[in-house]
Amino acid sequence: MIQAYSLFEGSFSVDASKKFVPFDPSKDDPKSRPASLFVHVHPFLVESSHGLLLCDAGLGMRAEEDELLIHHNIRKLGFEPEDVKYVLMSHLHKDHTGGLVDFKGGVGRLAFPEAEYVIQRGEWENAYAKESASYRTEVFDVIQRSGNLHLVEGDGRVNNEISYAISGGHTEYHQVFHIETGGEHFFFGGDVVPEPEELFKNFIAKYDYDGRTSRDKRKEFWQQGAPEGWIYLFYHGKSLAMGLPKKKEDGTYLLVDPNK
Repeated sequence: MIQAYSLFEGSFSVDASKKFVPFDPSKDDPKSRPASLFVHVHPFLVESSHGLLLCDAGLGMRAEEDELLIHHNIRKLGFEPEDVKYVLMSHLHKDHTGGLVDFKGGVGRLAFPEAEYVIQRGEWENAYAKESASYRTEVFDVIQRSGNLHLVEGDGRVNNEISYAISGGHTEYHQVFHIETGGEHFFFGGDVVPEPEELFKNFIAKYDYDGRTSRDKRKEFWQQGAPEGWIYLFYHGKSLAMGLPKKKEDGTYLLVDPNK
């Protein structure tokens, strides 16, 4: 049984303004959103022997009764936000950080008060230094005051089950995570591997800090992970949120849903 869960926040369009606007593919017309990307948003929850792990934190959407949607989705699975022991951040763009802090009545509190927030130091410093609509520094201010911030540098390990590595590509200090627990190897590639289709395309994305590096890293992650049976977690996946490589008769690999 796969101990990883999508905390799906919804489908959105995003244009040059960096605003994420809800988009329902069943009724909304893509032509009404010119020059827009269309993405799903999937933070992930992974069970480990060290407690629950959260891979990125969504947009910070709210459910009924003014509850953070990410909290609502975690509780639907039978857990509590306090069960999360590590928040693993690929990078700090606002569609990945909105659920890190719960703002109510103008006051921000950590959404996961029992967790270490694992962030690359270079990413943290750039998020403050760069004036950009992609970042929400009011979120970072709360984390900085909390005592829960764990800044890491380069490649390394959080514990015996979690390792991190700088990939660059999407942002200068974007990082990816390997989570080896319960006999499975989960790979979270953040926005370097945001959708399954990108593993099979040779393209350079204009929205990346270094699109060539992202392209090359995707190839590297697939060539290593497919034969080793990594379970890929796709933060912006539309067709598939999680993918398990399956070998075809010709020796190449495709992705299948590991829960089926």
